Amino acid sequence: MFDRLEILIGNKINCLKSKTIMIIGLGGVGGHTFEALVRSGIENIIVIDHDKIDITNLNRQFLAYQNTVNDYKVDIACKIASNINPKCQVTKIKIFLTKENIDQIFNQKIDFVVDAIDTVSAKKLIIKKCLDKQIPFISVMGTGNKMHPELLQIADIRKTEYDPIAKIIRKMVKEEKITQKIPVVFSKEKPIIKNKIGSNAFVPATAGLIAASFVINSILEENHE
Repeated sequence: MFDRLEILIGNKINCLKSKTIMIIGLGGVGGHTFEALVRSGIENIIVIDHDKIDITNLNRQFLAYQNTVNDYKVDIACKIASNINPKCQVTKIKIFLTKENIDQIFNQKIDFVVDAIDTVSAKKLIIKKCLDKQIPFISVMGTGNKMHPELLQIADIRKTEYDPIAKIIRKMVKEEKITQKIPVVFSKEKPIIKNKIGSNAFVPATAGLIAASFVINSILEENHE
């Protein structure tokens, strides 16, 4: 089923199949990351999300359909993965990540982490835990109130701008004197000022696909070396 991918990467597909990727958050960003990783040959995925699918998710989230509203996101992700690739093993964790449970979550084999959540306090925990355990990761910054997916890019957190979440993470990095690189997906677009956070079908999805591409290309480059 991965014939078209193997044209590009050859037997490196076996390296992808052997890796375990953790995705934290299965919303507008993480759901598309999940789909792309499953379709890229990853056969071991840990998904962490405590939410059920809401009617408001239908405009942008990969897991959201009329017949999945009120279902847990991790449950639908597991069903979709098996329908794409029956060999894909999905470990479901229905929790909200906190400082009290993060050690338990990270106490397993993890080759790469995708941080796709909105909660800034949890993002800080994830970044510091990955750095401490030397686990490769990519953290996705804010995608709300933005309309231009072409302005998304990957950079070290220190080179970000126009992103309120990134600003908070940069402050943490400076105050805690963190020297390691922190790769993030962020947008150079100034957010539209609104009283509420709005979103669309294309900016979060693109951010999720960019995160997935970072994971896949990082693994392939490491395997090449």
